[in-house]
Order: sequence, then C-alpha cells, then structure tokens
Amino acid sequence: MGRAFEYRKARKFKRWDAMSRQFSRLGKEIVMAVKQGGGADLSANGKLRIVIQNAKAINMPKDRIEAAIKRATSKEEKDYEEVVYEGYAPHGIAVVVECATDNSTRSVANVRMYFTRSGGSLGKTGSLDFLFDRKACFTLSAQQVKLEDVELDLIEFGADDIETEGDDIFVYTRFEDFGKMQKGLEDLKIPVVSAELQRLPQNTTKLSPEATKEVLDLIDKIENDDDVQNVFHNLDMSDVE
Repeated sequence: MGRAFEYRKARKFKRWDAMSRQFSRLGKEIVMAVKQGGGADLSANGKLRIVIQNAKAINMPKDRIEAAIKRATSKEEKDYEEVVYEGYAPHGIAVVVECATDNSTRSVANVRMYFTRSGGSLGKTGSLDFLFDRKACFTLSAQQVKLEDVELDLIEFGADDIETEGDDIFVYTRFEDFGKMQKGLEDLKIPVVSAELQRLPQNTTKLSPEATKEVLDLIDKIENDDDVQNVFHNLDMSDVE
C-alpha cells in the first residue's frame, strides 16, 4: 500500500480528548472556507462544500455546521491565519504542524514548548518541506462508485495514484490539482465521502517501541492544542497497533 497507507494508519492513532475537538476544528475550517471563499453559498463556494462534506463524514451535527456558517458571516467573528511549523521530535523524526490561529505568537510559543519539553526542537519554516510530498486525497465509497467505470475519468482529472481499502477508494492528486479533481467529480456527480490535503513522507524512520512511544506522546500533545489543525510526520507506523 505504501506511504499513503501508512499515513491513513497514522491518522487512526489520533487520540483527541473527545469528538467535540474534531467538531471544533472542522468548525474553524468552515469559518475560514466562508471567509476565503466569498460567502456561504454552497453553489459558489467549492471549498465550503468540501469542508461540510468532511464534517458530515464524521457525523458532525447539522446544528453545529449551521452555527459555524452563521459565525463566519458575523462581523464579530475573528479571522484565522494559517501557519505551518516544522521541527524534529526525539530520535530525529520530522514533524510538520499546520495551525489555524488568531494569535500566531501564542501558537508558535506553544508548539516550541511541546517540542522542547519532549527533547525535540522547532526548526525554520520550510526546513523540512523537502521530506514530504503534498498531496490531495479524495475518498470515494466503493458501494456508490464502481472504480472500473470511472478510473479513466479520475486519471483525466489528475489522479496519480488510486488505492482501495475495504469499502473505500482513495484517489490521490498533486496539491495543485485539488480544484481540478473536485470539479471533475462534481461534474460527473460522483459522490465524495471526504477530501483533504496531506503531506506524505517520502521515507519513514523505524524506531524501537520505546522511542516510538516518545514520539507519539509528543504528537498527542501537539494535536491537543486548540490552534493545531493537522500534524504530519515520517515515523514508521507499520508495527504500531
């Protein structure tokens, strides 16, 4: 299955305190999608359509989705800045942290503290970017879509890798082709379960069980920060259960 499979496995180990934390992060994404996409009209705001689809995929209540949209259209709602921090966890594991924050000074101080207290270090922005490939991943349902019927269309829309796992079909494109794939799927009325931007490590590093736990403890601390949206790393997760 390769790097993409390892990434999906790593995502399953996200241990957020509660489901509400996931809802809060998606709520923030909805706010940003409304503000950046020019409004709450789903027919005109493709980014908002995708975020809401992602929210529905994890059963985010309809009233919370509507409340986030309402907040976004309020003049009193704060603006969020998207920032990326990069550093090394213990044992040389590369970590990329994506944040959406209304106070970048607070965010960088917190992220630096997590790295330092765990025996790692925060690096300069862009210093680890070369270790990851930025991809877009669209998840389709094999129960709703027959891959053999749409595979050529997916390739035309920019798919450079297609994987299946259980009832899921994972379609990967270059970061730059996210919009092209989204439009193509919508034009053909192919239902999308979820869509996200990922950073896939070009290579992974295998550690002992004890060292792996140290790294995962740091990742947990970072993910539990309210400003953090996503965390990516190059730790080999093949033996993690």
